[in-house]
Amino acid sequence: MKYITFLFLLVFTLIPFGGHASEMAELVQQKYESIESFEAGYIQILTNASTREQEERMGRISFQKPLSVRWEADSPEPELLIMNQEVVWNYFPEDQALYQYDASDILSSRTMLRFISGKARLKEDFRVEDQGMEDGLHKIKLVPRNPEPDLVLAYIWADDDGLMNRLLLVDFFGNGNELKLKDINLNPELDEELFEFDPPEDLKVM
Repeated sequence: MKYITFLFLLVFTLIPFGGHASEMAELVQQKYESIESFEAGYIQILTNASTREQEERMGRISFQKPLSVRWEADSPEPELLIMNQEVVWNYFPEDQALYQYDASDILSSRTMLRFISGKARLKEDFRVEDQGMEDGLHKIKLVPRNPEPDLVLAYIWADDDGLMNRLLLVDFFGNGNELKLKDINLNPELDEELFEFDPPEDLKVM
């Protein structure tokens, strides 16, 4: 569960199809096509299906087109993920653990990094169902046409303007991974240094 961050970098580029869900998906897509950058705080809730135990994490996400992501967790333990067009760094300071991935490998898998970068093809990969309104937001169900262990079901919630506020992913074992966004700031001027990472010299890359 510790490295679940890759599964949670936000469904921000939806492809429109099918009924009211199609209209809402198109609105969300149009919204995020107009966004060059954003910052948001988040609360992430991981639910273990067998024990019903939950773990809550908090932090902040920054994104800059075309492919710069900074995902920083503050609680319950620090974690930093930096992505650019070539490489992904995932750093756990308390464990002194550093992982490096090729960006193309991450984008070829069905992770949220793939969605946020605009590489996802939801029209081809998912069936979309309208779930009505919940807590003042439009709820959409995403069912993968070819389920994978990490993702067999997803839900997104968006406001009337197409701005997504919440998402939930469910894996093969029924574990729930929920992300709630808060204090969303659209199109801020972000310092390029936010998306740079200089690995500590004495730290071995896994």
